[in-house]
Amino acid sequence: MSRSDLPVAEFGFPGPLRDALVAAICAGTKTSTTSLLVEYEIEDEPIPTPGEHHLVVDSLGEPVTIIEITDVQVTTLGAIDLRHAIDEGKGFTTVEQWRREHEKFWRDPDFVTALGRPVELTDSTQIVIERFRVVEQ
Repeated sequence: MSRSDLPVAEFGFPGPLRDALVAAICAGTKTSTTSLLVEYEIEDEPIPTPGEHHLVVDSLGEPVTIIEITDVQVTTLGAIDLRHAIDEGKGFTTVEQWRREHEKFWRDPDFVTALGRPVELTDSTQIVIERFRVVEQ
């Protein structure tokens, strides 16, 4: 499969957040990510599966690196552990920090607009955790 055939992985919205996340992926400090399950449902997209390769793009939509999905779990917001929070590569040292920042992102007007509706965020909100590794820069 050529690079142009790979599904595109976009982290956050274009701008400083995406640039920081892509840099952390390239540096190897970000090895996991979290999405709301409803994002996949609304976009009618399949949940990634281990072994898939994705092309990570920067804020300009330019290819930066290729990642391989190594693990995928559907779980709940209340089930996040410290390992996952740390592996997100944003400097979180507690699950509470991780949750506060993710809820802030998921409640942001840009996210709500992109999703088409607000999402109630509770301990039982379903999320998708993806673990990955860089396979090509």
